[in-house]
Amino acid sequence: MDNHSNLDGQGERPHQPLTSLPDNSDQNAQSSLGDKEGQRIKTERETVRQARTNAVPSSAASSLPSAQLPHPSSMLSTTESTLLDAGSEDDEPAIAAGFERSTSPASALHRNKGAEYQKVGEEGVCKMHRFSLYETVNWFYLVGGDVTDQKFRILKIDRTADSGDLIIVEDEIVYTRKEMNQLLNAVDDGNKASGGLRLKCTTWGVLGFIRFTGAYYMLVITKRSQVAVIGGHYVYQVDGTELISLTTSSSRSKAERIPEEARFVSTLSNLDLSRSFYFSYTYDITRSLQLNMIRERKAFGQGLLRKSLDYHDGMFVWNQHLLGPASTALQNTYDWCIPIIHGFVDQTNISIHTRTVSITVIARRSRLFAGARFLKRGANDLGFVANDVETEQIVSEALTTSFHAPGPQLYANPNFTSFVQHRGSIPLHWTQDNSGVSPKPDIELNLVDPFFSAAALHFDNLFERYGAPIYVLNLVKSRERIPRESILLHEYTNAITYLNQSLPEGKKIFYKAWDMSRASKSRDQDVIGTLEASAKDIVSRTGFFRNGDNVYWKSSIQNGVARTNCIDCLDRTNAAQFIIGKCALGHQLQALGIIPNETVEFETDVVTVLSHMYHAHGDMIAIQYGGSHLVNTMATYRKINQWSSQSRDMVESFKRYYNNSFLDRQRQEAYNLFLGNYRFAQGQPMLWDLATDYYLHHADPRAWSERRRRNYIKWFDPCNLEERKMPQEVGPKGALAGKPLDFFDEYWLEYYRPTNLSAFPKILSYKVNSMRKYPPPKDTQDGASELNLPRPTPILKNKQQDHDRTETEVSSLITSSLDNNEKNSLSNEKLPGNALADWLRQPSQPLQSEPTSTNNLQPLNNAQKSDKPLKDKSAATQWTLDQFVANSLSPTVVESEADEYLRYINHPSNLPLVVSTEDPPHNSDILAYIQSNSPDAAAQMLSTEDDIADFEEFVNVVDDPLTVTDADTPKKRYKAYRQWLKGRSLFKQQRADLQ
Repeated sequence: MDNHSNLDGQGERPHQPLTSLPDNSDQNAQSSLGDKEGQRIKTERETVRQARTNAVPSSAASSLPSAQLPHPSSMLSTTESTLLDAGSEDDEPAIAAGFERSTSPASALHRNKGAEYQKVGEEGVCKMHRFSLYETVNWFYLVGGDVTDQKFRILKIDRTADSGDLIIVEDEIVYTRKEMNQLLNAVDDGNKASGGLRLKCTTWGVLGFIRFTGAYYMLVITKRSQVAVIGGHYVYQVDGTELISLTTSSSRSKAERIPEEARFVSTLSNLDLSRSFYFSYTYDITRSLQLNMIRERKAFGQGLLRKSLDYHDGMFVWNQHLLGPASTALQNTYDWCIPIIHGFVDQTNISIHTRTVSITVIARRSRLFAGARFLKRGANDLGFVANDVETEQIVSEALTTSFHAPGPQLYANPNFTSFVQHRGSIPLHWTQDNSGVSPKPDIELNLVDPFFSAAALHFDNLFERYGAPIYVLNLVKSRERIPRESILLHEYTNAITYLNQSLPEGKKIFYKAWDMSRASKSRDQDVIGTLEASAKDIVSRTGFFRNGDNVYWKSSIQNGVARTNCIDCLDRTNAAQFIIGKCALGHQLQALGIIPNETVEFETDVVTVLSHMYHAHGDMIAIQYGGSHLVNTMATYRKINQWSSQSRDMVESFKRYYNNSFLDRQRQEAYNLFLGNYRFAQGQPMLWDLATDYYLHHADPRAWSERRRRNYIKWFDPCNLEERKMPQEVGPKGALAGKPLDFFDEYWLEYYRPTNLSAFPKILSYKVNSMRKYPPPKDTQDGASELNLPRPTPILKNKQQDHDRTETEVSSLITSSLDNNEKNSLSNEKLPGNALADWLRQPSQPLQSEPTSTNNLQPLNNAQKSDKPLKDKSAATQWTLDQFVANSLSPTVVESEADEYLRYINHPSNLPLVVSTEDPPHNSDILAYIQSNSPDAAAQMLSTEDDIADFEEFVNVVDDPLTVTDADTPKKRYKAYRQWLKGRSLFKQQRADLQ
């Protein structure tokens, strides 16, 4: 990899901007790229250097006359202009808007002489959130902008580099919009002869660079969507990507004619990057919340400023292979490239005792030994297992947005809690050959290791990641007619027994084997009860993470992890992880002070929402590994599933069998290519010619002799067994002391977007409400709703009353005092859909309900309507608080409304769906329905002159609608507003029944 001459290879002397390079850089550019190209680069640098000398700093803009200021439209951010589009569903559009260029001459820009360049990091965090890719004949220009569209950076990518070389020129200077616009105009002017500067595409980020047989490609994010917000930092899902060849047009056409190159590109396209890949600009989603908080606080305690995204857990960074060339060619790799994880992210908000709680579930799939179901089983010789997934459950209270406590105390907000658990294949050398037609191939132990080296490496890695103790919940079958899973059960038990011999007391692996499949089919075993007992034991041993400063708010650390597995780590494992997560949820809510104890019952809204989230989590993991959704869901093990779910389970089983038999090999080749397990080399076989990918995922046997053999007894690192502790909350030290909060964390700009125009329906925090994301499902067999929501009480029309009355009496909404017979009669009646709106809108009539028991609530005496006419007209139309309560307990509807509702529910269901001008068919139901419309109802549908006048007033918008003129004074809405200002509101304590 080669860098341009303006980059500092050792990083010792300060970086110079792309537009202020020394003269020798121009000479180097001429010698390496040709005289013509080098002269053009020199010209554009001189032009922009002069522009920067004359440009106006932002602080001096207010002192200029209005004629010298740029037009407001040129200062409007791209996000602002896009948000005006009513069709956008998110706070930001799915497709990034490009950098808005203008053709303002350089003479219109003025800048104080001697102004210094602003460099990356001088003003705190400067993360880029959107990018515009421009192209000339020989160069790509990538322009990045921050979240406010006020700071910009640029880099250049050489399109004429030799095959296998990646030449990137990075500029560390932070430009303003006007400066960046002038720079691009200079580049455009210098390339007029060859077509100028053209916009190639707009992106949300760069995933990295990859090459197959020739030149490099750049993979960029073209579409995204918001899925979660953690501490004010948004988490996005990748919805679209594009692979861009970093060559010229002629070189690209030649590469397309190479069959191997075209096939590599086609193989990579088999990996769908638009599903279940996630990223964040300012939050490290590759690590758990506990690790992020500990690392940040340790850095402040040492007086260091560490960019959070500079240190990622490479185990979960799926584009690690693509970031390799970028880390070599760039000095600030993560300013331009974005790490992504593969797995699942979901978030919802739910109100518990009037306090809003945010629940976030994040699943991170390991990229090591990753693959499809039957092609990746067990563990490799490095200790990495198949289907290795880390699941984190974050529960927080949305009192404050950021991770910081008041003060500010950095990263000490006590309203954040987290619990982590793990799933993974059994860490032994075993496989399943699915070349036959059997949906359940035989299990083979390929290597019987008396020292269980693979398991030792795996558990040592778990100790390093999570600490001790480790609780292993093994759910494979123990009794089978033909031994399959039981073979692994005995070998796995022996491995745990052997490894525990060397571990010290208190740090040993807790192991529990339980045949969950057999228990679920037995009538005398309680599957949920057994899992809940194990979950309580797990949470009590490992604990959970709660943030705090250990002074006012006590913090806690999770030491250890629960490792759950079945044969596939899908259906049974997901059900067990949900029960463990439910138990941890109770402890998290208690730690936040929301519930008095750590127990949450199944028949509650919060547990129902959590089950929906874990069901979606299990479906996504099952699709990624097995090719289909979950076959056995939580309802199966709770034994509440309906008979119709059997057909659904059969369909999912067939889909899993089909994908495993015919599609998994193509998917595995895409995994190997994207993850860098296979790299093209001359003289080596092609990816599609390999009989097996065994050596792509295991260590090279030729290197075994060079490696130091591990101790079979002391197989673990004692440092990994030490207890994790929360660092004390300390403020920044040294040069960081006294810095404002936005110097360390730009969550305010990212979350609140102070310069953008938005609306509540587009904001993620508004859309993640649990009742919006998970509406109440259909009633179950016993008639009870799955979600524990208040169900509307039916209104009983009293048919025994005299029909001459103007209103129909209904029963009280408080049905707890009714006897069983009355409750049954209430449940058999229909509920008018507009009853609620009517009794809120109209004054009530006398309540003469006959009490059915001594416990019935009677209407208040002072709420009854008086027979005497009211003298005050306003008092006659205004309710008192007592009347409002009385009518809310005993709502009534008039006969016309009841008849209209009956006519509505009797609407024929066979009406044509398409409206046409032709005569309706001779259908007795339709004709009867049309003729049933009464003359009184038809007369009420006519519009009066007042209605037409009000409508015309509504649609006619004046130039300044917010200004109230004298002509608006007699209008009804302004009269009502003046009355409201005088205190004549709904709850004003004025007796309406006074004379």
